[in-house]
Amino acid sequence: MTLNSSLTNFASWQQQAEECLIQSDYYKAAIIYEQAIEAEPEVKSYYWHLGLMLLLHGQEAEAQTTWLMAMMEGEPEQIELWNEELALILKAEAERRSALADRSTAYLLRHHLGEIQRKNVNNLLHLIQLSIELETFTADELASWEIIELLRSKQPGEVDVNHLMQVLQLVLDCDPLHPLSRDFAEACLLHLEHFPKYFAVVLVAAINVAYSLLQPTQAVKLAELCQRIDAEDLELLRHLAAFYQNSGDYTKGIEIAKKCYSLLKPEALSDRVFANHLMLRGLMYAGGYREEAQKVVELQESLLRELVEQQPILNDCAQISRLLISTFFLPYLRDDLKQNRKIQNQVAALCQSNLQNYANEQAEWYKKRRSLPSKKREKLEKPLKIGYLSNCLRQHSVGWLARWLFEYHNRDRFEIYGYFVNYKQKEDPLQEWYANQVNHAHKMGIDSREIAEKISQDEIDILIDLDSLTLDISCEVMALKPALIQATWLGWDASGIPAVDYFIADPYVLPDDAQNYYSEKIWRLPQTYIAVDGFEVGVPTLRREHLNIPSDAIVYLSAQGGCKRHPDTIRLQMRILKAVPNSYFLIKGLAEEEAIKSFFDQIANEEGVDSDRLRFLPMVRSEAIHRANLSLADVVLDTYPYNGATTTLETLWVGIPLVTRVGEQFAARNSYTMMMNAGITQGIAWTDEEYVDWGIRLGKDSALRQKIAWQLQQSRHTAPLWNAEQFTQQMEKAYREMWQIYLDT
Repeated sequence: MTLNSSLTNFASWQQQAEECLIQSDYYKAAIIYEQAIEAEPEVKSYYWHLGLMLLLHGQEAEAQTTWLMAMMEGEPEQIELWNEELALILKAEAERRSALADRSTAYLLRHHLGEIQRKNVNNLLHLIQLSIELETFTADELASWEIIELLRSKQPGEVDVNHLMQVLQLVLDCDPLHPLSRDFAEACLLHLEHFPKYFAVVLVAAINVAYSLLQPTQAVKLAELCQRIDAEDLELLRHLAAFYQNSGDYTKGIEIAKKCYSLLKPEALSDRVFANHLMLRGLMYAGGYREEAQKVVELQESLLRELVEQQPILNDCAQISRLLISTFFLPYLRDDLKQNRKIQNQVAALCQSNLQNYANEQAEWYKKRRSLPSKKREKLEKPLKIGYLSNCLRQHSVGWLARWLFEYHNRDRFEIYGYFVNYKQKEDPLQEWYANQVNHAHKMGIDSREIAEKISQDEIDILIDLDSLTLDISCEVMALKPALIQATWLGWDASGIPAVDYFIADPYVLPDDAQNYYSEKIWRLPQTYIAVDGFEVGVPTLRREHLNIPSDAIVYLSAQGGCKRHPDTIRLQMRILKAVPNSYFLIKGLAEEEAIKSFFDQIANEEGVDSDRLRFLPMVRSEAIHRANLSLADVVLDTYPYNGATTTLETLWVGIPLVTRVGEQFAARNSYTMMMNAGITQGIAWTDEEYVDWGIRLGKDSALRQKIAWQLQQSRHTAPLWNAEQFTQQMEKAYREMWQIYLDT
């Protein structure tokens, strides 16, 4: 009996062909359907299946021809019915392929299904998902598939919302910065407005865009979609306020922070502390709002004192983290070492207690590990494991300054681990340099407990935090104490977290009695707490004629962010300007342009200085160009009570005289220690009067300026500030001594 005579009905043909399909023998399956067509040419289903087999066999053109020829003689109603039959067959096989994780074939089938049913939204969602899984997706395809317009035209209930939500999350994970991704999210909102996950998925995407991709303006656009669902959600408002501020829209950021505060109940004390901090953050970064900022900081201190008095039990990790950074702006507003440290230490201790309760098992295990005798090495000569924890080992002030320590580390005596918090998945040569420089690079996210666990697993001997209060995540890690010894260095003043053993300083950057106010043990290096071998300096992009400044004028410069602009110091700077004829003042730094101009203009007018003598410089595209443009200045006037740090080093490196006002706190003594370690004392002022006197003297005495410039040039060969290799040896000696103390206890 021949095969042709044995297959007498559709079921028999189908059974034989499907067995071949399962075995991936598409050629034989195609022959079966060809024979079926020859026997029963009126059965259209054979054509649909034959085309499918040809498609799977790689004969795409032949498959399309088979389907087209079968439909040529049909009436419109018949063709519509046949298309539905073919679509069902393609869909069924696509689903089978997806179940087998055969995504490429599933995508091919879905693509042809899309050619038949162009407005099938659910099929398009599968296409998007498959292309993302195949890593071929670009958000441009959202336009070519017209999925956004289709979603806008569909009524609620016509789309599989669970699958839509899944695909939205995939799109936002894959290409969140593309404008069409945001448009897609907006179109999804029409169908997912009441779907609980929408809000969370879009907000999480916005957070990723803001902080991992450093695109706060794009983050705002996503977060604003969540506002359409709930404009009074507190978590949304907290993030949205920060997004606006980070994008430079300080007015909107302050407005959102105020709204957040207004919605909080009096008993929500910790939330009120953070909402008030967000208001203060916006006012400070904008610059020019110091009078209002002063009132807000007074409220902040009152709230913090109440919080410390209550000693609340907090079960929300995010809430605890927010409190950790709530004292951040105190040093910007006043130079009061005793009071600033007191409240910071109290808040940090409260947060650590709550964090260790929150992660009790983890914290207890770390505590037990630290007490194990076997973990104390018997031989000091054994290489120490040094871990560096930071979000800033990239193109950032900390990144520019810390690189010399990493370069000169003795790899025979130290094994270096890098814990890159919120590692930026973007092109950053300096970040990549750091990752390649350490023995072990851990590119971490923002989960503090995960980071702490990795540090513990690595059995780090000494963990160095470079972020302090600039990043709550790093504070959380330090509070859990995953390493045997923990220290803070470089990025900011000490955090006050009790789990931190040491704060690395030097003889100048803290006053002699500073230990009375620190919870950490102050470890003073013998000369300087930071040293560099220099900076890359580019080609200047600004000249005096570009700024309409005469060639024989005396030019003062201040290059700091808006948060460092204290009105009392600006008044001193205006008095210097007033006393030096033919002088101009260049002002540069991140701030709200109109607010900072108005702020300076007002003080200049009050001090009798023509505001035409002020010049506001734009930001430039690179640090190297910024440093080159410093050469415009004859004298740099430092800020107070928060000095420059990186800007001071850059100023001294390019040989420009600097006037700084020395205070009590760490932030008010950075320029002082750097000048001392560069061998320069001219320009160091201990009072407001000395600050003005030095500013005037340096402006009028060109010979003195030349002398200082020459001294700075010579200091490159002799001064501790420019000897990073020697500094590294001193840091390493400190590490060995810290370890010896640990062994002896």
